[in-house]
Amino acid sequence: MAHILILGGDGYLGWPTAMYFSQRGYDVTVVDNYFRRNACTELDVGMLYSLPTLQERASIWHEKTGKEIKVVIGDLTKPHQMRAFFDGSVSYQWAVNNNFTGIPDTVVHYAEQPSAPYSLINYKYASTTISNNLLVTNNLMFAVRDYSPSTHIIKLGTMGEYGTPNIDIEEGWLEIEHKGRKDKFLFPRQASSIYHTTKIMDTDLLWFGVRMWNLRVTDLMQGPVYGLETEESVIDDRLKTLFNYDEVFGTVVNRFITQAVVGYPLTVYGKGGQIRGYLNIKDTLQCVHKSELTPAKSGELRIFNQIMETFSVNQLAELTKKVGTKLGYDVEIKSIENPRKESEEHYYNPTYQGLVNIGVEPHYLTEEVMEGMFRVVERYKDNIRKDVIFRGIRW
Repeated sequence: MAHILILGGDGYLGWPTAMYFSQRGYDVTVVDNYFRRNACTELDVGMLYSLPTLQERASIWHEKTGKEIKVVIGDLTKPHQMRAFFDGSVSYQWAVNNNFTGIPDTVVHYAEQPSAPYSLINYKYASTTISNNLLVTNNLMFAVRDYSPSTHIIKLGTMGEYGTPNIDIEEGWLEIEHKGRKDKFLFPRQASSIYHTTKIMDTDLLWFGVRMWNLRVTDLMQGPVYGLETEESVIDDRLKTLFNYDEVFGTVVNRFITQAVVGYPLTVYGKGGQIRGYLNIKDTLQCVHKSELTPAKSGELRIFNQIMETFSVNQLAELTKKVGTKLGYDVEIKSIENPRKESEEHYYNPTYQGLVNIGVEPHYLTEEVMEGMFRVVERYKDNIRKDVIFRGIRW
């Protein structure tokens, strides 16, 4: 099978993606520098449970399945470390020590600081976000151009790049007629954070690489992801992915369920009318896999909107309350002053058919799915720290 290189392989999505491809017979290499774990320690935000190191998880995976996931610990903002994966050599000792060989057929690019609140804590964290995210993408683009232009890049974008325009959101592109002439452009972007701004710039960088050097890129505009478990992680509790419930790194469904379990009022920002597109973590894995099976062509920037359904914050809060009450929890919904500058009531109608067209079978956020998440979170109830749920990062 093909060789898959996963950048950011220790992350919330990276590790499940590594197991998913490995289980299906792919040759998988992951690289990470523990940015997410170190950031959580620095900011003193609690994870739901502790996890083994990336090397330990790969060892456990091999023990349970007989399959190997190669692990490299390295800083991809350094060009030479990125380029070592593509130049056909194993000239760097850190690669030699981890048995890395072979130019990847596909690169899955998750190696970015993933949080909008983190990017706006202050100028320092904004600078870290910009330097990390854009240097990694730039280094990847040049390494592929110089050594392996046939490698397919699957990059994780975000629906937040689009903002909340008062028109339907197409899948990445928009045809414009102006003064009697027509052309096709990237759909207008309007970011609401420094993090989302870097994701727009990622898209622009790779679009440049596609136009100038005929790179092959699939850009997945992903909405907020929910879930803890995948088919692979249930083999052993130590194979679970990272799970945050704080305001910096936790996504809203994961956060609401955790809040409900410990009796913390659900933190609805402002009016709660903010609508976004959501997907199950299992569908992230499907989307990446189907994109790998049907790669972008040379000179193509293919964009999919990676969501499966839309909800307002109020709808998610009500669903959490309904499921929590059924399970015996006293769930309170509390509207608080919105710490973010955003539209709390707006039009939102994104198109998201492309991934279904290439074979993705969606999971939906039903009461049963949410109940399953409650059951997992409540096993770790004693680990939950109420003091990290909301500290009020403002922008």
